[in-house]
Amino acid sequence: MFDAAPRTLKSLAAFVWYSGIVVLFIKSTSLLLAAKKIHPDENWVWLAAFCGVVLGVIKAKYLFRRLCLKNLKRIDTLVDPKLWHFYRIHFYIFLFTMVTLGSLLSRSALAQGNYSMLLVMAFVELSVGIALLGSSHCFWEKTEN
Repeated sequence: MFDAAPRTLKSLAAFVWYSGIVVLFIKSTSLLLAAKKIHPDENWVWLAAFCGVVLGVIKAKYLFRRLCLKNLKRIDTLVDPKLWHFYRIHFYIFLFTMVTLGSLLSRSALAQGNYSMLLVMAFVELSVGIALLGSSHCFWEKTEN
């Protein structure tokens, strides 16, 4: 009943990957806009965005691409793949932890109205979003069997 083809698992993995991109771009943009409202004449917002993009490109090339390819190869080697096997269990735990922490931090008194904290959180979230985007081409490359 819950059996799934490797192609289905790869599509589900890509869906989660791209969902993360969208969510992180929306969230980092709203954090940058909130920081810009606090100090409209400061250019730190632009620096945080630029540095987030640069770090994201580096992470995409040297970390996220390898992780994505490793997961896709793992999917290809599954003997009896089930619908939930598109990521390993520790990924689900990690994802839940990161989403929860990010949500709590952005809504906490620590971030609300705190210019520096808004910039740091936007920088981190933008860099992860860019890394996800920059490594997402792995889902569409032809793999050698």
